[in-house]
Amino acid sequence: MRVRQLTAAAAALLLAVGGPAGCSGAPAPARPPEPVPVSAAPTAVTGDLPPYDRAGIREGGTLRWALDAVPATLNVHAPAATADSALLAHALYPSLFRPDRHGRPVPDPDYLESAESTPPGQLPQVVTYRLNPRAVWSDGTPLSVADFTAQWAALSGRDPAYTAARPAGYDAIDSITRGADRSEVKVVFRRPCAGWQNLFGPLYPAVDTATPAAFDRPLTGGTGGHPTAGPFTVSGYDAAGGRVTLVRDPLWWGETPKADRIDFLATPAERRLDALDQDRLDIAPITTAVDRAPAAPGGSGDAADAAVRALRRAEALPGVTVHRAAAASLTQLTLNAARAPLTDPAVRQALARSVDRRRTADAALTPFGLAPAPLGSHLLAGDQDGYRDNGDVLDPVDAGRSLDRAGWKRPASGGTRTKDGRALVLTLLVPADSALARRTADALTAGLAAVGIALRPVPVPAEAFVPGHLATGDYDLALFAWPAGPDPAADQRPVYAKPRPGPDGAPETGGNYGRVGTEEIDRLLDRAAAELDGAARSALLQEADTRIWQLGHSVPLYQRPELVAVRDDVAAAGAWGFTRPRFQDVGFLAR
Repeated sequence: MRVRQLTAAAAALLLAVGGPAGCSGAPAPARPPEPVPVSAAPTAVTGDLPPYDRAGIREGGTLRWALDAVPATLNVHAPAATADSALLAHALYPSLFRPDRHGRPVPDPDYLESAESTPPGQLPQVVTYRLNPRAVWSDGTPLSVADFTAQWAALSGRDPAYTAARPAGYDAIDSITRGADRSEVKVVFRRPCAGWQNLFGPLYPAVDTATPAAFDRPLTGGTGGHPTAGPFTVSGYDAAGGRVTLVRDPLWWGETPKADRIDFLATPAERRLDALDQDRLDIAPITTAVDRAPAAPGGSGDAADAAVRALRRAEALPGVTVHRAAAASLTQLTLNAARAPLTDPAVRQALARSVDRRRTADAALTPFGLAPAPLGSHLLAGDQDGYRDNGDVLDPVDAGRSLDRAGWKRPASGGTRTKDGRALVLTLLVPADSALARRTADALTAGLAAVGIALRPVPVPAEAFVPGHLATGDYDLALFAWPAGPDPAADQRPVYAKPRPGPDGAPETGGNYGRVGTEEIDRLLDRAAAELDGAARSALLQEADTRIWQLGHSVPLYQRPELVAVRDDVAAAGAWGFTRPRFQDVGFLAR
């Protein structure tokens, strides 16, 4: 099979890999029948941000915030971008909409007075933005149509000289023009785009996107002539020293930031708990620090035991609270449909029916102090609007009988099934040194053994997980997660898109590591991405998810844990889930 070249960002990610897609225009089909939900189960809570009052947050002070590493760029669309790129970019650049705790886009009045789209059914779709007239770049230049136009040119895919990931929606734009005055921008779409509110966030200045050469320059915001437009601007960017320093932007027009300064400090996961214990950090994501904690000296215990000890240590740190929530990511068991015996749909469906998702979620999440909420959708997280567990759409026929009919017989004494002398033993690709993956693999192995399917877990390091296995198809089953995006139809389409023949005739899988798809699923997701009516779009997503379940592409399991340690005198910080920090509010409580 042919595989598209992986970007550096995709190759570096392990439990959160994703890809862009575009809005599509096609008439919506009739509303599908309502799927039958599973019985009541614990609900995944995406985000743990304690309520706060700005009046109770004192002025001044320096916040110390942990990064994995100082990113090479703040351009989130560049191949070298990381999660830390996005964190810093949202402190420094405009986003017209902010996601709320359910992932719904909400206009940010610091940048946007209003935004209106033509109603469903009226073509062409036209979106009119009214920018906050006080919004300016750090060089004093107002935000304008030029910034929108340059970013569209860079991300639309029309000019291959731009080495950029192409987020959903930019390729659906037909034109961008100035409106009644400099604060009004009109965007006309050549096909409807349901995810239009997710565009232009972050918005970069035209000087950094207007040409491929400008776009490819290392973007380190506020330095080297790169304007920013947020509550903070960059006063120091030291990759070698592991520090990015942000200070209040004197031209900021919104509410005054509470902190004088934020020091983002490169602190590897294995050193985070020590740094918190030594009072060198105020805010620190610690999911990886806990999940991949090293075994005790002398080699006693395993990854699961080490993670429990690390979490207990974090919870016992004086003056620190561990906030926990279900992350905006969809952990799934992906089935490689291009490799026997999973080429047989009956085997894939029987395996999917045999996974005890509740047991698996309990094994994976309870040790992290989270509700054992099983995931039942390939497209939506538990807190997103329209979420529904569609797992019950699978044929209720006993999985064992289905495997019997497919020729996989179980010995009278029990044990692993066989067919033509071959045992039904499948490799399970798991991230190495992860307690979460270890617990999940153990639960899956025990559950599938009950129906005669044996699993052989294969731990793989991060650097080889995607390029060495997922991309090449060297696995039977794989355990990893995709980000839960704000526009499920467009964001998740590459994961389930039917592989197409490449120039040499071999299938190009792209981001579909299950290597199986259908025209119907593609069509449903395209229609959902173009459906402006919320109820109709939700119905299309349910229909698409139902078809993915029936295809036996993958089995949704749970949302990955998110753990963030925050010092007790810090307000407006926690486990953000779908939303993100409002940086002008994060600060120290008044004494």
